[in-house]
Amino acid sequence: MTSLHALTAAELSAAYAAGTLSPVEAIDAVLARAEAWEPHVNAMFRVHAAGARAAAVASAARWRDGLSLSQLDGVPITLKENLLSKGDPAPIGVAIGDLTPKTEDSPIPARVREAGCILIGKTTMPDYGMLSSGRSSMHGTTRNPWNLGCNTAGSSSGAGAAAAAGYGPLHVGTDIGGSVRLPAHHCGLFGLKPSLGRVPIYPPFMGRAAGPMTRTVRDAAMLMTAITRPDARDYMNLPYDPVDYAAGLDGLSAKGLRIGLIRAMGTGLDPEPAVVDAAVTAAEALAAAGAEVTEIPSFLTPEMLEGICRFFEARSYNDVVALTDEQRGKILPFVLEWCTWRAGTFSGADVMAAYMEVVAMRDAAVKAVAGFDFVLSPVAPIISYPAEAHSPNEDPRNALAHIAYTVAYNFSEQPAASVNWSFSDEGLPIGVQLIGQRFDDLGVMRLARLVEQIRPEQRIWPEPPL
Repeated sequence: MTSLHALTAAELSAAYAAGTLSPVEAIDAVLARAEAWEPHVNAMFRVHAAGARAAAVASAARWRDGLSLSQLDGVPITLKENLLSKGDPAPIGVAIGDLTPKTEDSPIPARVREAGCILIGKTTMPDYGMLSSGRSSMHGTTRNPWNLGCNTAGSSSGAGAAAAAGYGPLHVGTDIGGSVRLPAHHCGLFGLKPSLGRVPIYPPFMGRAAGPMTRTVRDAAMLMTAITRPDARDYMNLPYDPVDYAAGLDGLSAKGLRIGLIRAMGTGLDPEPAVVDAAVTAAEALAAAGAEVTEIPSFLTPEMLEGICRFFEARSYNDVVALTDEQRGKILPFVLEWCTWRAGTFSGADVMAAYMEVVAMRDAAVKAVAGFDFVLSPVAPIISYPAEAHSPNEDPRNALAHIAYTVAYNFSEQPAASVNWSFSDEGLPIGVQLIGQRFDDLGVMRLARLVEQIRPEQRIWPEPPL
């Protein structure tokens, strides 16, 4: 029998509707699970135990009276620290961050509350969200439940750890270069970076998206139905498409699908054989099911990756240079060196050259996918790296060499997802990335559901140390 904390959103919703389970029982189970895991993984910035229990009582009354707000009424959820929510500060992972509680919900917290989801709390992230790791000057080190010596990746580090550890079924992260998909890969989850503007976010920014991180594709689909509802505060918000993502999820046949396979990006870190093997075997399984798989070369050049690295460095340098020496001394030294070692010498021409490489990357990514229904690739070039590391290569002057597989789709605005495929000999998850045409978020989720059904047998989720 599945433990209460491990029930999916779909299972919880059905049990609430049938009257066989109360949201109060579910919330108590999830809070107990978080209490057991937190000393080991450090996934949470804030836990709203009292508020969650009060919300569960109200949800139970709604289900009893036939007045549930949605299928997700009473379902536990965590939100990344930078998804601004009323009553919570948002220091953005950094020790000098503002601890003033926010006075209103940003779009995603507003949408999930309207759906009746119960906010368990806010998850951790690294300094300024600009590291793909679980290291933070504010929060400390977030660890991977599959192996506590391993990194979650980031910047949705706490969301990845919370989902893998079983802090309820629903979690939301943000992604500007891979920050949903990378922790999904390292933590064995499904993680979707939607098309830019599909899920309203505030404040919006070029390439920045928010998306679900869940144990199943169906749970992510249920959540997408709620969080894609429009919000005028996001000036990049796409026209609202009232799709029921969960209802449309099943039934995609591999027969006739045109799928491009990218093995290596040719820049950044060289991929480990195991991550390439996972992508290749996933492609072979789809081909065996009837898909037409064509191997294609990388579209990403070293100049494009260098351009986006310089763009990120210049953006963060502007924030850091305005700080006092005392404030800069409280930031992770790795982050400080990363964004200052050369950005202070950039001219306007340098920044524009970097931006034009980003534009070229966007153009190349869209063209690479244009001839296919979907493209499949690894998510990250590596399986794992130490929990205490700031990046896989621990080089602040080449800190983003591991995002070559993911970053282009943020700026091409295409939906891209990580779905776990297999496990290493050491028992660590290995994901594969699925990329779709712009705006085809449902299509990517349908393919992920198909991959979920044909993938090798999965391992049981980790348990907290005794």
